[in-house]
Amino acid sequence: MITAWARGLTRHRAGRLLAALAGIALAVALIAALGSFLTASKATMTQRAVRSVAVDWQVQVQPGADTNTVLSLVRKTPDTRAALPVGFAHTSGFTASVQGSTQTTGPGMALGLPDSYRSHFPGEIRVLSGSSDGVLLAQQTASNLHVAPGDTIGVRLPGAGVRQVKVDGVIDLPQADSLFQTVGAPSQSQPTAPPDNVVLLPATQFASLTRDATGVTTQIHVARDDGRLPSDPAAAFTSISGAAHNLEARSSGAALVGNNVGAALDSARQDALYAQILFLFLGVPGAILAASLTASVAAAGGERRRQEQGLLRLRGLRPRQITALAGLEAALIAVAGGLAGAALAALTGRLAFGTASFGTGGTWALWYAIAFLLGAAVAAGAVLVPALRDLRTLTVSDTRKEAGARSTRNPWWMRYGLDFLLLIGSWLIFRASSGNQYALVLAPEGVPSISVSYWAFLGPALLWIGAALLLWRLTLLALTHGRPVLARLAHPLTASLAGTTAAVLSRRRRPLARSVVLLALAVSFAVSTAVFNSTYKQQAEVDARLTNGADVTVTQPPGAPLPPSATGTLKIAGVKHVEPLQHRFAYVGSDLQDLYGVRPDTIAQATSLQDAYFAGGTAHQLMRKLTQRPDNLLVSVETVNDFQLSPGDTVNLRIQDARTKALRTVPFHYAGIAKEFPTAPKDSFFVANASYIAKATGSDAVGAFLLDTGGTHQKQIAAQLRHQLGTSATVTDLTQTRGTVGTSLTSVDLAGLTRIELAFAVLLAAGAGGLVLALGLAERRRTFAIATVLGAKAHQLRGMVLTEALLLITGGLVGGALIGWALSEMLVKVLTGVFDPPPASLAVPGSYLVLTALAALTAVLAAALNGIRRAKRPAVEELRDL
Repeated sequence: MITAWARGLTRHRAGRLLAALAGIALAVALIAALGSFLTASKATMTQRAVRSVAVDWQVQVQPGADTNTVLSLVRKTPDTRAALPVGFAHTSGFTASVQGSTQTTGPGMALGLPDSYRSHFPGEIRVLSGSSDGVLLAQQTASNLHVAPGDTIGVRLPGAGVRQVKVDGVIDLPQADSLFQTVGAPSQSQPTAPPDNVVLLPATQFASLTRDATGVTTQIHVARDDGRLPSDPAAAFTSISGAAHNLEARSSGAALVGNNVGAALDSARQDALYAQILFLFLGVPGAILAASLTASVAAAGGERRRQEQGLLRLRGLRPRQITALAGLEAALIAVAGGLAGAALAALTGRLAFGTASFGTGGTWALWYAIAFLLGAAVAAGAVLVPALRDLRTLTVSDTRKEAGARSTRNPWWMRYGLDFLLLIGSWLIFRASSGNQYALVLAPEGVPSISVSYWAFLGPALLWIGAALLLWRLTLLALTHGRPVLARLAHPLTASLAGTTAAVLSRRRRPLARSVVLLALAVSFAVSTAVFNSTYKQQAEVDARLTNGADVTVTQPPGAPLPPSATGTLKIAGVKHVEPLQHRFAYVGSDLQDLYGVRPDTIAQATSLQDAYFAGGTAHQLMRKLTQRPDNLLVSVETVNDFQLSPGDTVNLRIQDARTKALRTVPFHYAGIAKEFPTAPKDSFFVANASYIAKATGSDAVGAFLLDTGGTHQKQIAAQLRHQLGTSATVTDLTQTRGTVGTSLTSVDLAGLTRIELAFAVLLAAGAGGLVLALGLAERRRTFAIATVLGAKAHQLRGMVLTEALLLITGGLVGGALIGWALSEMLVKVLTGVFDPPPASLAVPGSYLVLTALAALTAVLAAALNGIRRAKRPAVEELRDL
């Protein structure tokens, strides 16, 4: 019997089975693809965090401890690949006599490196000119002393006097911040900037020069075998931190560990949690949608299933046998849909990432298995559970009644106003979670534990559910009480059957409302995902532009007396505009802050100034204020709050006078707030008129030149300028900055996640619009056949089908667009931590949204046309088949 039933299902109910199978396949594929991608993303974050560190550990040998003992202890630590001693000595200054003039610098550092240092730590030193061995001078120091390879400099060491050394090469220290950290000190006690003046010496020469010097310390620089770390950044952070603490404990106070790789993983673990949050925000709704699509497909054939169940009961089948037959259908859908979903996920991985495993190693199989089991659960819930419920609650006579005749009461959630309660709860949670000082992810620096405010998910989740139920309520009300309006709207298509069409739509209001809501949810999923993705891309570009300043930026060394007129030498082929930007430092009270001098009339020609960067006026208005009154000043929010400033207040800044080198008090007037500014730090800074600063300090020296290349050829122009300027300036371009300012979340390419999401969103929208309508029309062949017998014309039947299709597509697209817009606003606000800086407005990807709407419209029209074609069959044949 079971075999015969299975053959009958595949032969006569193939469409219903394939539609349910498609829903299961989408759910399984989406979960498997997103889960595998999430695991791969975390592994990539760990790898990139580890690779970003030049020296894994800097072990500080404590005063009085024996260096050789500590070195031996470090080398015996598990997973240590290399450990080399490095000497550190404070200098009181550097001197150099070049071309008859003597240059002097302030305090700095001298380091003694073993011969094999560069081979073990290749990322710590970058050679700019000259030799890679011998005495190496930092670029900033070479610029301050006006020296080049081959010149001799004097190194003044406390307690040892001035020692002469010959410069062999000029270098850059890409990771100077970590190299010159205060090992063991908390982050707030670390130096605000690495020393400007640095010389690297061979270990033997360093020992000779510092023999009588004071303030000499030793560090052990360690390279570890990080390949054995866990793939998850949080687990890797816990592992590497535990190893560092173990070494400190075994040294009995002789060593402190500067855990650079741990600091990198500390940052990556927060990004990994944001990736997990994005999986929940963007992936789970898609899986729920696919499951809902399967349930709707199953519900579309629910009336026929009930009639078949009643017939089987009349023929004497026991409940256990009927349950087995329902279980067979669920099993067919689960197994076939699960396998199809796994194949679709593998195809997605191969097309998007080049491998079916998404680069996860062996863990992809676990996600595929989890997705398969969830798909089986959805199939059981959509097919088997309703069959068991009907078996328990309906009599044989009940199974012969239409659904509308069995129950006329509103659903329980409508009677209790659940939709309104959910929307109110969503608004309250959103207000609380988007307030000041709210953090979705809390990752205290250096602390192994990390937490996520998961309750903030309730805001978007309740909005999604509440808006769907509200749309359901409105659709039911419109179909119940709007029959006259429906008749007038249907009249152009159905003529004399307009009243009948309105009555049919009203009678079928529940399945039609379900179809409208399902399509609206699919569209809202596509809208919110696409808007989030576009907004993220927009803000990543904004962040890169803020950091770099412009397409290409040429930064001068501090103290370089380069005037604004030097813009002519930088305007090479491909450069449209060169804008000078002053960069000084100023004291307000005892607080030292960056001061940027701009030319208000032309600054916007080279860089992007968004209104969101300012408060107290638009970008154009505040630049005009700086022009109209040169002593106006834009101040950061932190400074305004700290000093309780009001517009028009006098702000006295102490700035170094270029003529006397002494600090001079310069009065400004507070005119507005600058929350962000190109090349400026994220906390406290000032923006003022460059001409006023030059007049007050006696110098118009430029700190950086911002070059506009029209958004093209930045890399090539930057390379040409580096060749032209040599080591006299630092040249950065936007393409280079994009790769350095992004978090590890952006480094794994968030587009990979959204490519999966957007593709599935289109499929879900098409399925929600077309499959459910097609199955609903197929189940109503008897209605169309009877209407034909009673005299309905072909064009009237076509009008009935098209009226239902147009009602579905209109309600689904409009409702989905509204829900998607509200959900996008809430998602972007709740996920503020993902955006830096927060967006001023959402970015709407019009082309993708049009594609989604066209896909849904095409699917609905295809289903309608198929229903029209089947309605043309002779009524006698149709009734005989049924």
